[in-house]
Amino acid sequence: MTNGLSYKTKQFFFVLIKLSIVAGTFYFIYQKLTQNEHLSFSDFSYFLEKNKVFSLKNILFLLFLTVFNWFFEILKWQKLASIVTKISFFKSLEQSLGALTASLFTPNRIGEYGAKAVYFQYGVRKKIMLLNLLGNMSQMAVTTFVGIFGLLAFYATYKPEINPYQLLVLVGICLIILLFARHFWRNNSWNLRGFELSKIKDFIKDIAPATKTQVLLLATIRYFLFSLQFYFLLILFQVNLNYYEAMVIISSSYLLSSIIPSIFIFDVVIKGGVAVFLFSFAAVDNVIVLSTITFMWLLNFVLPSIFGSYYVLNFNLVHKE
Repeated sequence: MTNGLSYKTKQFFFVLIKLSIVAGTFYFIYQKLTQNEHLSFSDFSYFLEKNKVFSLKNILFLLFLTVFNWFFEILKWQKLASIVTKISFFKSLEQSLGALTASLFTPNRIGEYGAKAVYFQYGVRKKIMLLNLLGNMSQMAVTTFVGIFGLLAFYATYKPEINPYQLLVLVGICLIILLFARHFWRNNSWNLRGFELSKIKDFIKDIAPATKTQVLLLATIRYFLFSLQFYFLLILFQVNLNYYEAMVIISSSYLLSSIIPSIFIFDVVIKGGVAVFLFSFAAVDNVIVLSTITFMWLLNFVLPSIFGSYYVLNFNLVHKE
């Protein structure tokens, strides 16, 4: 009787945790939309209606881009997770959207690592977290590569004033980070909570080159789909920039906002601040930039997290082998 009661109590608390995660996610979304100091929800809604964003053709195309953005993310996670345990596309869908919902309100969405790991047997969870890191690093690599070219083109086009002292400090910080990373990578004795660097390097080395290439290709496709969606919204808001001009600023904005450490609750604000500053050189109104970023957030994070809440509520722990 005691064991049965104990099991029921555990199940009750487990359900309570799942409900709390979903409730926390929805509250976070509500707060984000209603407590935005830079763009009120009423102004945002009015701006969308005024620019006829809600026409059927526009909505279908924007949803098409969102669906394919997540399709390639889910495919990317399937490729990575299958290195350890073969999973289907639909299992990858469940894990990707469920992890998004569970991590949406965590700093820098760090909760995604643990959220994906709990879908797997205990013995492979460290590898799963490492694979998730590799997936995020592949996305960051594309953002950095395209963003560097974007920044160079931005400087050549708009020639912003740069403080030599601040530039020197920035270069110095970058060099220190690179030297630290080089030392860290060569120090095979490094160990943090069971993560041994030598084993991590061996694990990465054992991943098939074809898989690495496929993951990087999927990350690249996602990047340009996301950027196209941003550009399409700018066109809807009657911004007079061609694709190249817009991509110079968009890619620069993505890079700069990605390297600024942030708590995710302020992530939209930080991305908005960087984008507003960069787009001001092209004389694009603040409201247009903030509305674009907010709508992108709704399409690519809020909407998928709503579907992900179903998977969170139906999640069951994997029992130890």
